[in-house]
Amino acid sequence: MYTFESRIRYSETGRDRILTPEAMINYFQDCSTFQSEDLGIGFAYLEERHLAWLVNYWQIDILRAPRLGEMIRTGTSPYRIKGFLGERNFMMETTEGERLINVNSVWTLMNMQTGYPERSTQTILDRYELFPRFEMEYLSRKMRLPETHPTAAGPVVVSEQHLDSNGHVNNGQYVRIAHAALEEVSFHAAGRLTRLRVEYKKQALPGQTIYPQCYREQEGQILTAALNTADGQPYAIAEFTFSE
Repeated sequence: MYTFESRIRYSETGRDRILTPEAMINYFQDCSTFQSEDLGIGFAYLEERHLAWLVNYWQIDILRAPRLGEMIRTGTSPYRIKGFLGERNFMMETTEGERLINVNSVWTLMNMQTGYPERSTQTILDRYELFPRFEMEYLSRKMRLPETHPTAAGPVVVSEQHLDSNGHVNNGQYVRIAHAALEEVSFHAAGRLTRLRVEYKKQALPGQTIYPQCYREQEGQILTAALNTADGQPYAIAEFTFSE
């Protein structure tokens, strides 16, 4: 497993001084990026071939969210690469070895010129070492919206602050927008966040508008935000599960 160590910064925490969901995603993205760069199949290699890895799905199971100032270790291990799809586990633990977070993720290798998926190169296959996948619950990466009636939050216009190096809304920004939408419509849950699932369906581009629709189910313990186009098609769906 590839790992790096860090310390939870004030800028990565919320009002409760706990690592925010979008900051968790940033750690995991950084971890896979560091690994790819160290293996020589990072941005330079991919850009020469007009390729980019785009995430389709996160399942983040939170045993305990790290707090401000904690020393942590973040790790990743690919467990399957087939065709244009890649599947990775991530984890976060304290530097003393207490496991904090387990993650499953699904990625697509995309040709950014054609807009179509492309099979992994032999170099990518040769350089990534595959590991057995984590022992954790694996839910479907195809998420369904609740059948309850949604509550609309205010629209969000995509601007430069939301974008990554591909010119698309960053994965963590979708989660931030979803979380803010739930807060705006006063959807709150008792207990702590124990699972975050996100499915990315369509790329939002600069100048486009995101229309959040918020759902509450299971007595408010599962909160979902669909980040939609004007005609109701989701750019992304984010589901937050809370436990007492």
